[in-house]
Amino acid sequence: MPGPEDIVMEASLRSIASMIERSKKAQEKFKPGSSQFTLQANRIQALEIAAFLIEGELTGSVANDVWTYENMEKALAPLKSLISKSEKAQAKLKEGSWQHRMLDENLKALHTALPLLEGSIEEHCG
Repeated sequence: MPGPEDIVMEASLRSIASMIERSKKAQEKFKPGSSQFTLQANRIQALEIAAFLIEGELTGSVANDVWTYENMEKALAPLKSLISKSEKAQAKLKEGSWQHRMLDENLKALHTALPLLEGSIEEHCG
């Protein structure tokens, strides 16, 4: 039977998977090589790393050799940017609206993933 932490991790994984899917759809609208295309590519990679780390927490099998230290370092900025942008957007929305709830779930997921990413970076350094 999953514990409360597992339930949070599973919900976070679903939210991040949804963010990845939406980011990939958004990326299709931009010309390869454009700054918007690259922004989405960096965001997708950061979210994929976040999903990988959360999945590792759920299964208890985090393999640190899948993503390089450089990949993880590079993922910090897009995750922090997503948190900041989501918080700003959510503040403008009516509480209880579907957009507000979606951003709330996204923020919970991002705040779950960020310490995992930071911890994994520290492990690579040590």
